[in-house]
Amino acid sequence: MGHIHCGAITSFLLTLFVVFSCICQLSLGTELSFVTCGSVVKLLNVKHNVRLHSHDVRYGSGSGQQSVTGVTAVEDSNSYWSIRGTRDALCQRGTPVKCGQAIRLTHVNTGRNLHSHYFASPLSSNQEVSAFGEEGEGDHLDEWTVHCAGSVWKREEAIRFRHKATDVLLSVTGEQYGRPIHGQMEVHGMASPSQHSLWKAMEGIFMKPSEISAGGQDYSHTHTEF
Repeated sequence: MGHIHCGAITSFLLTLFVVFSCICQLSLGTELSFVTCGSVVKLLNVKHNVRLHSHDVRYGSGSGQQSVTGVTAVEDSNSYWSIRGTRDALCQRGTPVKCGQAIRLTHVNTGRNLHSHYFASPLSSNQEVSAFGEEGEGDHLDEWTVHCAGSVWKREEAIRFRHKATDVLLSVTGEQYGRPIHGQMEVHGMASPSQHSLWKAMEGIFMKPSEISAGGQDYSHTHTEF
């Protein structure tokens, strides 16, 4: 038997989960209008029409950590991120993400968290954004605050992510990489809000609030297509 790459296994399992979601959705009613903890989603930069993306390719400068980019492809499984609580504040599966809440975004295929720090990004010299940690555990620089208009993060709403430790906003301004990630756009942190820092939840698996009493198992979820 040949060696099977762990990323391929993760993608296969995620696909099975989505298929299972399709079957279950028939009895779950209408889709959620808000984003919930435990959901696995793709995030679209509204201005540049690219999805937040990562892969096992490291920066050749700066921190040397796993790179984070924006891609135009809709179907790429490397654009899935899991919405999780912080190390100090758990986020119960299925609960709506509140405006002003700190979360972690964990890259599904590599298990590393969306991260930022005081390194310059390679193309624009803004603040570098990377993916950091192992199996979903990194450090306090993985925490982002959700900035939205109401009380909870609505799926149809364009929102911002502010890095809790350094106060920059997750942004894309259109700079494109060459090889080995030709055409992908740089993702970085910027101090001031603008159209470049607006994001929207797109495709994914959205966990529903539990309707089962404490101690029971809850497999409620809804999905949108790849």
